[in-house]
Amino acid sequence: MAATFQTLINGDKPVLVDFTASWCGPCKMMKPILEEVKSTIGEKVTIIKVDIDESPGAASFYQVQSVPTLILFKKGQIVWRQSGVIPAAQLTGILETNA
Repeated sequence: MAATFQTLINGDKPVLVDFTASWCGPCKMMKPILEEVKSTIGEKVTIIKVDIDESPGAASFYQVQSVPTLILFKKGQIVWRQSGVIPAAQLTGILETNA
């Protein structure tokens, strides 16, 4: 895993990591949801995508078994995790609670 990834998730700002894959249908459904969430919450939370095929080490380290898997980090700790598509309103609520 890149040092920048570790630096990012260990920072003060919460980071939502979307573990995804280019071949994954549900992952494609998450793209507009994440864009909507980002426009709602602004800069309170950083949202990044990690392609499991391009970064198998990160996927393995965080035991990502299926995609999409969303993991919310706060100061390096996992504070929330879910696999599968999640509605924008529900995800926004989770992020607002942890921001």
